[in-house]
Amino acid sequence: MRVYLPSTLTAARAVLADRSVPAGLAFAVTPAVREWYAQSDLEEMEYAALLAAARACLRLLDADVSAPRRRLVFAADVPDAGVRVRDDLDRGVVEVLQPVPLSQVKAVHVDEPAAEPAVAAAADAIVAADLGSEDAAFVVDSAEGYELLWYATQELADLL
Repeated sequence: MRVYLPSTLTAARAVLADRSVPAGLAFAVTPAVREWYAQSDLEEMEYAALLAAARACLRLLDADVSAPRRRLVFAADVPDAGVRVRDDLDRGVVEVLQPVPLSQVKAVHVDEPAAEPAVAAAADAIVAADLGSEDAAFVVDSAEGYELLWYATQELADLL
């Protein structure tokens, strides 16, 4: 199963040192996503999972004020047995049960530096947006207008 694991540039340093992404919540094409996007193909559904992971990065950035204000998502292939679907939490949420070896990471998606001001504002607004503030949701949506750039796993050290 392809999973999208939200992270930060700070946490990615530990991933590089440990050669694995920690276990935890991630996003994937789950049965609920397939039902919600019934008219979409797999590529569109995976893109939706990537965007959900990018939004989750904002919550990580809100919690870690020292991290650079850029979203980072690891895309990895994990055996189905290593993932538990958690659609009870939200559509597309999965729990990765074991650390993911860096060799299973297929790509790293990161904001370009120009996105930092918008991402910083979105990280500051994400909790209010989650609680229903339309003004905060507008700020979060502004950051989501920046596309995440694609990097090969081998480029992670240079990116950091």
